Amino acid sequence: MAVEKESAPQASGAVMHLEELSQAGLTAKQMAARRRLHQQTALLIQQDRARKCADAASCASPSEVLSADAGHEPELVFSPEDAPDGPPWRYDPTPHQRAERAQKKERRAHAREKLKDSAIQKAPEKLRNPSDLQVRFRTGLIYTLVTIVCMLAGDYPTMAYFMVVAGICAGEFFYMLRSDAKLPNEALGITGAVLYVPALYFFGLAGAMVVSIALLLALLVWYVFWLKARVQDVGVSFFGAAYTGLLLGGFMLIREALGDPWGGIALLVLFLSVWANDAFAYLIGRRFGRHKLAPRTSPKKSWEGFFAGVVGSCVFWVVLAFVPGIQMGVWLAIAFGAVCAMTEVLGDLAESRIKRNSGFKDSGTMMPGHGGLLDRCDSLFMASITSAILLLLGGCIPYDVLL
Repeated sequence: MAVEKESAPQASGAVMHLEELSQAGLTAKQMAARRRLHQQTALLIQQDRARKCADAASCASPSEVLSADAGHEPELVFSPEDAPDGPPWRYDPTPHQRAERAQKKERRAHAREKLKDSAIQKAPEKLRNPSDLQVRFRTGLIYTLVTIVCMLAGDYPTMAYFMVVAGICAGEFFYMLRSDAKLPNEALGITGAVLYVPALYFFGLAGAMVVSIALLLALLVWYVFWLKARVQDVGVSFFGAAYTGLLLGGFMLIREALGDPWGGIALLVLFLSVWANDAFAYLIGRRFGRHKLAPRTSPKKSWEGFFAGVVGSCVFWVVLAFVPGIQMGVWLAIAFGAVCAMTEVLGDLAESRIKRNSGFKDSGTMMPGHGGLLDRCDSLFMASITSAILLLLGGCIPYDVLL
């Protein structure tokens, strides 16, 4: 009875404090969370007192229990100034809640393992337990086939392909930057990255400028009305959208200028030049690489691999010179191929620098054996914008820059 009499004043005092907080402008979610916190705390206190009363050796009467608990009973705090850091729904959970969460995680892990085992059992014997090289090859094969189909299917499938790639890469970029103490606006950043591609296709450089201005204004509104946002968060959000969307949209300028079917073939040749750059650099650098290109940013890259990648890129740029609709000599194609290869290495090193600063080995897990999609497209961003600029300024494709 003494315990019940004691808890009544505390409950009334808690209600008064909650009413004061409601007048202070707390949301309904915060109020409900604080009520749950109060109820859990009161329940724990009652359980502790009941346990002590059950032990005859420790106390003889309820008054002795209250006196023994006077110095150890936690104080119920319901003021914004003295409350713990963070919103109330992020306070430490009770042991019962921890047990429920652990059981949920265990059930989900068991369901994933069951699904994985079922898929493995249904797969042919030769496809089970693949090596890392096999996983990398299969993932790359699927990525290559999807790219070829979309490039040759027409303008709209190509545009849809680049929009999906830009959105996924932007999401992986913002995910890494959050681990580097940044708070980007993923919704605005991903939306801007996706919109850059159709804007460049339908409206050219004017469309890209409109998207940039609209994105900047939206980020400024977000910065003004969300007090936790910082200037660097606005910069990261805008940079992520431009890095993954604006740069990748250069391919759409080439596709729209040449039309079907040669626009798709030209893009495939440019993709092959990027892949050849990566493949030649990897194979030659692994076998003959002795001199480090950027030891602090990417220790595995070498100058030998770099020059081999330039040669591989120039080979396919020479092939690009013979695509109908492109007016480009062989020597100019070699020069453009070398410039494009150098910018591709710059894009690769930039993405490696981002991952290193954020503490990531891979940007994601979407492509088993390769990491994230951003890991596969880091060179593609720079190849897209560089090839578009070179072909436009060189007068190699029929396109009106002011469109």
